[in-house]
Amino acid sequence: MKERLFLSASDFYTLHRPSTCERRVFLTARSVPAGEPSEFEKILMEMGKRHEAEHLATFPAARNLSEGSQADRAQRTRDAVQAGEPVIYQGVLRALFPGTRDIVTGIPDFLIRDGGSYRIRDCKLSRSLEGGRHPEIAQQLQTYGWLFESEFKSPPAALEAYLGDGSLVTVPYAGARPAEEDLTLIRELVLKEDEPWEPVGWSKCGGCPFQERCRSVAENEHDISLVYRVDSATARALRAHGIRTWDELLSMDERALAGLSLPRARGERRVGASAVRILAQARALAAGKPVRLSRLALPQGRCLVMFDLEGASPGRDELDRVYIWGMSIHDGGPRGAYRPAVAGFGADGDRGGWETFLRSAADIFRENGEVPFVHWADYEKSRIRTYIERYGDRDGIGARVLSCCFDLLAAVRDAFALPVPSYSLKVIEALCGYTRTMTDYGGDWAVARYIRAGESRDPVERASIMEEILRYNEEDLEATWTVLQWVRDLDVTVPFPPGTAGTP
Repeated sequence: MKERLFLSASDFYTLHRPSTCERRVFLTARSVPAGEPSEFEKILMEMGKRHEAEHLATFPAARNLSEGSQADRAQRTRDAVQAGEPVIYQGVLRALFPGTRDIVTGIPDFLIRDGGSYRIRDCKLSRSLEGGRHPEIAQQLQTYGWLFESEFKSPPAALEAYLGDGSLVTVPYAGARPAEEDLTLIRELVLKEDEPWEPVGWSKCGGCPFQERCRSVAENEHDISLVYRVDSATARALRAHGIRTWDELLSMDERALAGLSLPRARGERRVGASAVRILAQARALAAGKPVRLSRLALPQGRCLVMFDLEGASPGRDELDRVYIWGMSIHDGGPRGAYRPAVAGFGADGDRGGWETFLRSAADIFRENGEVPFVHWADYEKSRIRTYIERYGDRDGIGARVLSCCFDLLAAVRDAFALPVPSYSLKVIEALCGYTRTMTDYGGDWAVARYIRAGESRDPVERASIMEEILRYNEEDLEATWTVLQWVRDLDVTVPFPPGTAGTP
């Protein structure tokens, strides 16, 4: 590493987004090649720039310091503060990290004059900082406060985040010590000689520019974190006991694994009953074939509805809307009859999509009775509950759909340990042999395309994009149907382990 380090307040985004990962800080500091930003990430960057530009427009007399080298901008920021400029846009704050020659830089969006000091304000797309959801925002603002105090020998008047919903949140300045402690962690990660180990997970690593690299390494090494139901705490505890791969995990018996202690913020917990599933999952990965856990329970009836929604992923608060309520009716024919309900783009589009879905579901019930709605994971049920609360359920159709929902993921997961690192539909469908016709797809891809469609003023382009998203949704439904048929066959061919009664 260089003798002099250059640290930044934005390093906290590297640490925490899309999920907290110390390895990402290490790899970024060494300029390890990373994947290109996804279309969704590009959209978010564009939305962030627009959000910032709209707020800047409310300060027509702001001193704009966004051009020039950082050293030059830092000097102009000092001059502007000393001159008492009312609003400074994109100023640069710099300071030496205590006891070193390392330079720490922060570029807050706004410095706003308040009495004898300045409010430091950043624009963020996030809509809430409650519950510690965005530690990177708080740490970045605290670093700005420390830099301001280091430069001007007095604390900032306030630290503020202007959020995506137009609200202004104040983060109390905690003083120099917490900021220096947070920066010390970043500095230690940058200075590490060896790449730090981090558990790899499908959800945890989604959206990270290094996900393909780290996942490939983990798969080649049979990393313990790829065993389903081994969460980060369990993976770290197992490594502390010398268990680093799923092959080594099989040397443990069920009692020893169940008794493994896992540290928590308050007290400890143990692996407990999850040990049975974890060991079965390790056997499936080691053998490359499914391991039976219990009997398979599937929905019955001549007619089944495959059910899949397109909307923002759980945890994303940049776009809170379901824009496709996808249904495919299978009643014995070679293909399902696709019936999507699509949200419009206007102010009433979200409600319109929900009401269209309710009408379509009512038609399905009228034609077929209490037909099962088969979905993958809990997203569909959680969104129905949200929309009932948001817009109501006048004829009780939403509640009726809820009562008919069948989570195929839960059924498959309870019956089998499959030789996969994730039970994402995209992973399981590949195991089942389902092949999509589209080259670009995925939940975040669909969100990005929907945003593009909403921004387009060209009706032909908008229609073309929506056709892409609808095809993606239809293929999600086809994949769900394919998995359902595959596990029916699997239920016949995979035996129960010797000595078990074969009861659920």
